[in-house]
Amino acid sequence: MPPAPRSRSKRDDFYRDRRRRKVCAFCADKTVVIDYKEVNRLRRYLSERAKIEPRRKTGTCAGHQRELSVALKRARHVALLPYSPEHLRP
Repeated sequence: MPPAPRSRSKRDDFYRDRRRRKVCAFCADKTVVIDYKEVNRLRRYLSERAKIEPRRKTGTCAGHQRELSVALKRARHVALLPYSPEHLRP
């Protein structure tokens, strides 16, 4: 006869739901300035619908997320990055 299934405790749920914290790529690289002209680097932080990805998804810290959003907006203004995705344009 197999052993009875063990009931999960609150502690088990707590450790099961914890995930490893993402590290800010800019802090890890010791990047001083996030430049709007680095289009390839900035594209990683846009979704396929050309929206800015949130911090919880990318793992950037709050300060770098603010700098990143300003750089993305500047790159859009200078037409280096799109405001909308390619497939939705008429």
